[in-house]
Amino acid sequence: MAKVKQKHPNESFEQLLRRFKKAVDNADVVKDSRKNEYFEKHTSRRKRAKAAAVKREEKRKLKDSLPPKQLR
Repeated sequence: MAKVKQKHPNESFEQLLRRFKKAVDNADVVKDSRKNEYFEKHTSRRKRAKAAAVKREEKRKLKDSLPPKQLR
């Protein structure tokens, strides 16, 4: 679970809430809870994992095909 503490006594509640939301996003709390919300068959889990792998591979190929950035 994500935890945040006040950095200084004058920190507003809105700033503290914003930092908490970032911490929750970084910890993937919502993603894990949605994943465990319902039972997923092994075949659909494998299918989703394979689709993610294909997407990563396409992204890597696109990155490799672009010319490198030149230094100024």
